[in-house]
Amino acid sequence: MPPPRTRGTALRQRLAELRGPDVPAKALDARALAALAANPGCARRAILDGAGVNKAALASALGSPSAFGQSQFALTRGNAFEAKVKADGGAELLRLVHEKLDRTAEPPTEARVPDLTASGPRGRTARTELELREAIAHPGAWTLLDHPMLALDVAGSPAFLEPDAVVVHPDGSWTVVEIKSFPLLDGSADPAKVGAAARQAAVYVLALEELAARLGTEPEGRAGVEGAGARRPKGSSTIVPSTPAEAPRRRSAQDRCAEPEAGDDGASARSPEASSTAPRVRHRILLVCPRDFSNLPAASAVDIRKQRAVTARQLARLTRIEDIAEELPEGTCFSPELPADELTAAVESVPATYAPECLSTCELAFHCRTRSRDEGAVTSLGRPARAELGGLATVEEVLAAARGETGDPSDPAVAALRRAAALRMEALEAACR
Repeated sequence: MPPPRTRGTALRQRLAELRGPDVPAKALDARALAALAANPGCARRAILDGAGVNKAALASALGSPSAFGQSQFALTRGNAFEAKVKADGGAELLRLVHEKLDRTAEPPTEARVPDLTASGPRGRTARTELELREAIAHPGAWTLLDHPMLALDVAGSPAFLEPDAVVVHPDGSWTVVEIKSFPLLDGSADPAKVGAAARQAAVYVLALEELAARLGTEPEGRAGVEGAGARRPKGSSTIVPSTPAEAPRRRSAQDRCAEPEAGDDGASARSPEASSTAPRVRHRILLVCPRDFSNLPAASAVDIRKQRAVTARQLARLTRIEDIAEELPEGTCFSPELPADELTAAVESVPATYAPECLSTCELAFHCRTRSRDEGAVTSLGRPARAELGGLATVEEVLAAARGETGDPSDPAVAALRRAAALRMEALEAACR
């Protein structure tokens, strides 16, 4: 007799059915998660990302291929720069952390750089948690976690995230490190790229805060030992996780979305449920980039409290993935191998919230833009215009209201449209005289 299906097992099976038979899941990284948080009303992106659908392949199958992505040259250059920053056991990286974020601590003459190798994302997540426990149990030393794996619950589905590095300070606090290949010119960088890096780092900070809260609420004596997060079978170096991403949530959505209180060092306030041993997650991350046009590393401390609060609030607004999946027709599948008409019908069965900003963050943006224009939706004009137009949802409704054919004159949006139409008519009449 097969084991009974739990709620989590049923959801994973349902998402696998949506993804398609034998189609591997695409991992949801921090960049995609930040983009999802920027548009929490889009159920289409939420279910596709939750199911691990490759949206680039899906867009190509729909006849609207995405036109953005990082070039192979940029990836190679970025990897080479990251290797340079982390060379010699991360000595230069730790020096930058000490210089920019923690000058009062002892200089990092030596540091722990544990091996985080494990089988699968859950194993790597458990191994990361194990090493953070070890750092808590032995304060006073620097620890560098190179490409740790973190878990974050997103709309009821676990997402596994991999920051470039996490540094544990001698005081036990944690700092996220982002290494980017765009340059710092005269000490400053492109604000748009810095903002994108800050939003990405905010996702990592949220994941670390959940882990810190869980470690802080454990019974005394469990931190620093192989306990709730992982176990190491006797005679084996393999970490066996106890699915930390599926552990009970320690804080409510309201707790996660509350604006954090921060001390002078930018560390997050501890959860009311956490014990005095709960580690602190700093809200000032270290951004490392090439200096000017060289390959030498330079760093800047970036305060991400605003991005963290916005991302947490937007993620809490996401409709739970199982709720979206329950509304889909039976047999819905997003496999790129399906016929074009069947695949289009499946995608259109999930409502989307398109905005021009999607063009730089979502692989399905061209497809959604075409549908939005065909329907005459005002969302294609941008979120500010949509917010000003109130209950007018289509361009035809807007034009009819401006001509005085429909709409309540007491509606501020309708009154503004009619006033604008009158001014336009006066200008045209004056030009014809």
